Amino acid sequence: MPEVSIILPAYNEAPVIGSVLERIRAVAPVGDAWEIIVVDDGSNDGTGDAATAAGARVVRHPYNKGNGAAVKSGLRAARGERICLLDADGQHDPGEIERLLDRLGDYDLIIGARSGGAGGGWTRRFGNWCYNRLASYLSGRRILDVTSGFRAARLAPMAEFIPLYPNGFSYPITSTLSLIKAGYNVDFEPITVSKRVGKSKIRIFRDGSRFLMIALRIVSLFSPFRIFLPVALALFVSGAGYGVWTILQESHVTNTSVLLCLSSLLVFLIGLVSEQIALMRFERRG
Repeated sequence: MPEVSIILPAYNEAPVIGSVLERIRAVAPVGDAWEIIVVDDGSNDGTGDAATAAGARVVRHPYNKGNGAAVKSGLRAARGERICLLDADGQHDPGEIERLLDRLGDYDLIIGARSGGAGGGWTRRFGNWCYNRLASYLSGRRILDVTSGFRAARLAPMAEFIPLYPNGFSYPITSTLSLIKAGYNVDFEPITVSKRVGKSKIRIFRDGSRFLMIALRIVSLFSPFRIFLPVALALFVSGAGYGVWTILQESHVTNTSVLLCLSSLLVFLIGLVSEQIALMRFERRG
């Protein structure tokens, strides 16, 4: 049985997949300690055949399902206790794989953190910056690179949350927040990235709304108060402030201020119930 499973989700990466696999094999330990899994996500350019010719174990999708679906298939097929996920487009340096894997002694997930200038044009960098700030608030800790596809992890914690991972490009944020909110040890390791070959399949504004909904859904599963409490406070402050203003100006309390205060109480109580449901989930899991 291999000790490490290297997983590469791939869609129409035939021009580069062979060279990427060659670079991985150049740093792979001698023997059968590593296995390389390429998940061909319904490619129509011969990506799967090129990966097979390069000696990788290929898992094929009959049609394109999305990056997250490819990652889930790779996790299900993995046999190593430790895994490393990286993109098949040649951006990531396989020479850094062992550095990420070595840190798994103390951590369950190590995410390759790109520098501020890496990862595309200014719109994409700005979008990633917004994503990191939002994820940091929702998770309660500083997130350096929530969208990085280069990460090493222990298989068991990653596989535990497979049902939560979306089929699209929001898998990195989902897995990161899931493990953090579940109490696993997560950290970041600086990495370098190269310019990808071909055109990126991610559109920052198109996928931004999807990211927001995924992030809110995940935090509502693990820490609902991060959403409900600010909303409740905003409603209460608005209602109380408006009530004080109407008392001073018109010497009475309006129905609007009462409705806002009652709404804040209702949202607060729903948040309490949601928090208890989230705790019960972990008790059942244990």
